Amino acid sequence: MRRWFWSIAILAACGSETGFPQAGSGDAPPPFEPPVLLNAESPVNYPRDMFEQQVEGVVVLRLYVTAEGNVVPESTRIAEASGYPELDSAALRGVESMRFAPARRNGQPVGTLFLQPVHFRQPDRAERGGER
Repeated sequence: MRRWFWSIAILAACGSETGFPQAGSGDAPPPFEPPVLLNAESPVNYPRDMFEQQVEGVVVLRLYVTAEGNVVPESTRIAEASGYPELDSAALRGVESMRFAPARRNGQPVGTLFLQPVHFRQPDRAERGGER
């Protein structure tokens, strides 16, 4: 069990007017919908030695997803490091396998820059709500 546990949340949708998705009214699509991760399982592997040492952390990646749902590799950066280079590197390596439904503005697919957290958590701690 070396896969880490997903906690998907869009921290910022930099392409919208306000920076965050807003609820629409009636039948009209919302003004902005962030990209949605499509992978059923995490494409990021928890480094074995870090897992065995029970090291946990969060890496925040800055990603650009095109209107077709593709991550632009050259745009990928670490926005917030975990403090553990091995976790940071593992998160970056997993990006190439991430698949997204594109962001949408007024129902139309658009490219957008956003922040994607990657959580490395031990299974027993994740089940207890992340207690330390």
